[in-house]
Amino acid sequence: MATISKLSSPCPSSSLRSSIGHPPSSRPLCFLDLRPRTALRSLAAASSGLSAKCDRASSRSSLVVKCSQNGANGSVVKRTTLHDLYEREGQSPWYDNLCRPVTDLLPLIESGVRGVTSNPAIFQKAISSSNAYNDQFRELVQSGKDIETAYWELVVKDIQDACKLFETIYDQTDGGDGYVSVEVSPRLADDTEGTVEAAKWLHKVVDRSNVYIKIPATAPCVPSIKQVISNGISVNVTLIFSLARYEAVIDAYLDGLEASGLDDLSRVTSVASFFVSRVDTLIDKMLEKIGTPEALDLRGKAAVAQAALAYKLYQKKFSGPRWEALVKKGAKKQRLLWASTSVKNPAYPDTLYVAPLIGPDT
Repeated sequence: MATISKLSSPCPSSSLRSSIGHPPSSRPLCFLDLRPRTALRSLAAASSGLSAKCDRASSRSSLVVKCSQNGANGSVVKRTTLHDLYEREGQSPWYDNLCRPVTDLLPLIESGVRGVTSNPAIFQKAISSSNAYNDQFRELVQSGKDIETAYWELVVKDIQDACKLFETIYDQTDGGDGYVSVEVSPRLADDTEGTVEAAKWLHKVVDRSNVYIKIPATAPCVPSIKQVISNGISVNVTLIFSLARYEAVIDAYLDGLEASGLDDLSRVTSVASFFVSRVDTLIDKMLEKIGTPEALDLRGKAAVAQAALAYKLYQKKFSGPRWEALVKKGAKKQRLLWASTSVKNPAYPDTLYVAPLIGPDT
């Protein structure tokens, strides 16, 4: 099976310093989008000698990672598998969930989570299943706000509050980590200009330096990505399923940086959310239709293999004269964010899409 670890890397993990005192901004980072169900066992498996457990009896997703080591002065320093992934592998775990109270994120941040992503489905579930939104929602309705306006006011407050919690990480890493993502309306997936205007509006109303505006990688939205980046707005490009579309997304980012006219590009950043497990969901069905032993033996392997090829494409596109010219202006690579890392087939181990994709500079 192709894995990231088998690919040549310009910044191998062995070159990373494990000292906490080493400036995080100089480390190559890899993003791993964590679903609540699989985060614990997956990350525990990634680092030997550490243990993690999930409290399945609780109705709320919980992160209980047990690990500690003695500091130089003999005191106990709380460290987890997530900290080790970041310090030793350049891996930045992001949590794919957000709801009130956002202070529930504090134990996760303490445990090593370095960013948060959200989407309309996450907010739909949060608002409809929690009483924490009732008071604000009632006030909005009584003031005459329509449903969509009320929705966005609820969402913007959560995003702003979450951004505040991750602000320290953002500052410590010089804009390398500590982001909170908020997605434009899914109704705009086929609307190029509508997506641009929505992204500009969200960026303005959230008004936080560590917010990522999430834009889907649909064909009509690829030009939107270029235009939004050129306006100096940082973007999380989501729903990337193929190598061809991923390359188009990279080009949109590069085109946007070049079109921005900015002398300092260091604060215009982006991640490309490359979806993993759903590829196997599609390919496995095709293999089962073929039904031969050879075909059935390939089940559960296409997604990671494609992700490895995406990493090679990333290395290729972010090198050479064109990229070096942008680096001189402070540009940062549009790093890969491994999304959809939870297994959809219960027969597969939870770590199927986690362990092979841990690595630096992705």
